[in-house]
Amino acid sequence: MSDHPQTCIRPGQPWLDTKGERIQAHGGSILDVDGTFYWYGENKEKTVTGSGIWHWGIRCYTSQDLYNWEDRGLIIPPEPHDPDSPLHPAKQVDRPHIIHDKRTGRFVCWLKIMGEVQESTVLVAEAIEGPYQIVRTGLRPLGMSAGDFDLVVDPDDGRGYYYFERVHSELICADLTADHTDVSGSYSTHFPHPHPPYVREAPAYFRRGDKHHLFTSGTSGYFPNPSEVAVADTYHGPWTVLGDPHPGDTTGTSFRSQISSVFKHPHKKDLYIALADRWLPDLPAEVSAKVLDRMAAMYTGAQDDGAGAPEAPPGLLEPSTAVADYVWLPIRFDGDMPYLDWHDEWRIEDFD
Repeated sequence: MSDHPQTCIRPGQPWLDTKGERIQAHGGSILDVDGTFYWYGENKEKTVTGSGIWHWGIRCYTSQDLYNWEDRGLIIPPEPHDPDSPLHPAKQVDRPHIIHDKRTGRFVCWLKIMGEVQESTVLVAEAIEGPYQIVRTGLRPLGMSAGDFDLVVDPDDGRGYYYFERVHSELICADLTADHTDVSGSYSTHFPHPHPPYVREAPAYFRRGDKHHLFTSGTSGYFPNPSEVAVADTYHGPWTVLGDPHPGDTTGTSFRSQISSVFKHPHKKDLYIALADRWLPDLPAEVSAKVLDRMAAMYTGAQDDGAGAPEAPPGLLEPSTAVADYVWLPIRFDGDMPYLDWHDEWRIEDFD
């Protein structure tokens, strides 16, 4: 254990585990299993420009207080010796999501695998820390190219739902099969947009009372953009867009971060925490704004500054994300509207 344990959350600051190493759980989520918090996500420790390494497996950490995290290692290791494996380090493995099927006791993990066509890999395990076995590869849900996603299990009836970006098009809510390893064929479509950076991705679902909420981001690679939140009465909507949940952010970059998931604290009455990544911590907000303007111009064919379609900015295609940081913020509610206010630091204990 560290000689100086953390006593608060400091958004945007380097976060070290109990051994003093940077936490590597990006695009991640938290599960509460038998009273222990498990934070898992993409291990980016080897992902530096020029390495050819997109990921080094899925890493997991445990905590009792959400401040101090013990490294439990790779629960899904990479397969560096098999270039055909979806887990090869050069494959663009993104945004792991694990759900606990309480009927079977199994843990089901979905991975987004980017490429010319974006597909999914599904794994299962008997315990949260694994070992995980691949049960599906090359999955194109509903025959669609599936991008960023979130998984949801209804706490009452155990039914599963899969929210995903139909790449560069719209958001889909698809029903999962009973074993949560595939889609059943029933689905609905939402938030259509003609092109990036306006297409919604990075869906992060949460439920508060009888209201369903979705945070989403625009589509601009690792460059941050304005978030959007929507509310509905059912999993399949219809969804009402409420606007940008970051009222204090004048840069239009969601505090230079992208929300990956929302965690409801099991021991607090109304504490929901938005977990976000600051993928490019050294990138000034004004650079992101310019990238968004030029990306919009590129897709519409407009001449935003007389320069024509932009080349990919440095770091967009192969960024160094080994030093990416985290931006965790508590959600403030005004009626159905969730807001994220900036805090240099905040404490779980300050909530009922």
